[in-house]
Amino acid sequence: MPSIIINSQEKKFGIMPNSEAVYSYELRNKNGFKVKIITFGATITSIKTPLKNGKIIDVVLGFDTLDDYIKSFGFDGSPYFGATVGRYAGRINQGLFSLNNKKYQLDKNHNNNSLHGGNSGFSQKIWKVKNVSYEENPSITLSYLSPNNDGNFPGDLTVELKYTLSEENELIIEYKATTTEDTIINLTNHSYFNLDGHSKTVSNQDLFVNSHKILETDTENIPTGYILKVNNCPFDFSATRKCPSKIDTSFVLNNENEVAASLFSERNNLKMFVYTNQPSVHIYVGGNCDARIKGKENTIYNPLSGICFETQNFPDAPNHSHFPTAVLKKGETYLHKTIYKFEIY
Repeated sequence: MPSIIINSQEKKFGIMPNSEAVYSYELRNKNGFKVKIITFGATITSIKTPLKNGKIIDVVLGFDTLDDYIKSFGFDGSPYFGATVGRYAGRINQGLFSLNNKKYQLDKNHNNNSLHGGNSGFSQKIWKVKNVSYEENPSITLSYLSPNNDGNFPGDLTVELKYTLSEENELIIEYKATTTEDTIINLTNHSYFNLDGHSKTVSNQDLFVNSHKILETDTENIPTGYILKVNNCPFDFSATRKCPSKIDTSFVLNNENEVAASLFSERNNLKMFVYTNQPSVHIYVGGNCDARIKGKENTIYNPLSGICFETQNFPDAPNHSHFPTAVLKKGETYLHKTIYKFEIY
């Protein structure tokens, strides 16, 4: 594979403990936007956008080295910076679910529950590069085969993930998956955005979420099964408000053709719109690494460093029959599309 071709470049990012190489790819569009993705976790490591004043800023959190990404998964409360999350994003109560009259026990890696696919989910796997396009709207397609009983999930699950950087400044993420047995699936990207730049805080940025409903959760953030209306309460972002200092909440979406959420930086006159065909966007403000590992450019991240827009199905959906189904049947195809669109004012 060529090392540099017009809109994209491949570079060695690091070496895994088992001596497997991890590569970094950069997509560039005609407007000066750049997105970097590594094969470890199919992870977005940076999104650089030019501003009207000529400056270029990086609007996602991350690390400079592969070793730091690997180390971060040893934390209680790993940040999952920019990672592809699966097989099941979000929490599953006690790591248990039933499918076709059979019970499955998943890894309990967060309190007494399963989170983001368990102890070694998609975020820690090496993804294969299937294709890189260097034409207009550059893209990279990665794939991963999750074998039967990987994390105790049933079925050989084949996943294809395509990142496209459009000439309209959209980062388009498309997931496709098939299985050899009925299984459950819920994929998302776990990027932390900060439109003031990754070394700032999100406190002064304006948040909009196109939803009037959230999932009620218990003290361990497991859905109770109830859906709450949030009109005129602290979780109501249907009218634009400043980013909250603490939030870890699933918002119910109604129309995939509408904006699901947006974020605006008055400091940089930069706005990001989120579109998705998924039934929920999980909003999370965080990024704290307690200075155990410094972020990119020697940055010390804190609990207000970034905000996640995790477009996905409902957490714990396999245990709530009235939630949108998370079952992927043999012979069917899982399709998920999310767009992060940037506008410079």
